[in-house]
Amino acid sequence: MVLKFAKYHGNGNDFVMVNNLNDYVNLSTEEIAGICNRHMGIGADGLIIIDKSDKADFKMLYYNSDGNLASMCGNGGRCAAAFAYVNSLCEKEMEFEAYDGIHKASVLSVMDENTDFVISLHMSDVTNVEENEKYMFMDTGSPHYIEFVEHLAEFDVVNLGRKTRYSEKFHPGGTNVNFVELNENRVFVRTYERGVEDETLSCGTGVTATAIATYLQTGKKDIDIHTIGGDFNVKLEKVNNTYTNIILTGPVKLVFKGEY
Repeated sequence: MVLKFAKYHGNGNDFVMVNNLNDYVNLSTEEIAGICNRHMGIGADGLIIIDKSDKADFKMLYYNSDGNLASMCGNGGRCAAAFAYVNSLCEKEMEFEAYDGIHKASVLSVMDENTDFVISLHMSDVTNVEENEKYMFMDTGSPHYIEFVEHLAEFDVVNLGRKTRYSEKFHPGGTNVNFVELNENRVFVRTYERGVEDETLSCGTGVTATAIATYLQTGKKDIDIHTIGGDFNVKLEKVNNTYTNIILTGPVKLVFKGEY
């Protein structure tokens, strides 16, 4: 089988995108892991299959780089929106079906002949935030641990993140782990992602969790967040005990197209 694909990234969080509206794709866990392998495959943090949906413009199936079907991915959703728009699967305002329900997305700008975009994505409501002395925990479409730290640039994100990800408290499913530095000038987050089992340059659901944690610290509802891969904006509202109208905005880029 020849697999036609496009490679996109959202602030360094990169994905192999496949259009499966004609039902020609049937990949095993091992094949997906091979495609995502950075030495012997295309290389990516994950693979996204765009499939048919009877509820929205399309369905997004997201697989981590280990080849396993995963939960919601914020950057993956933003890349899926750009990919679907370029392939005429939807207009600039769209809805798509994902692991955690229906999401709205908007193509805010298109530059350089459909290679560079700014995409906003409405994330799912968040109702339960566990606040502890050392950390917060919540599900923003995927589970996220958030810990505020100092000197994040020098922090051992991989080893400390892996320790938390596999800790007994989060067994058996594990969790994504975010370390956040909060100061007057900016919010900076670095994320260890389960399924990738490494630090990624950015994580959309992690940025969303960071925004909610930052709101709890500062009261801000319009938050600019810096990652190693680039910058995001998150807007949110709190109604009773629910965080709602959460909008994640950031750049998306088409890297290249090909056949595998």
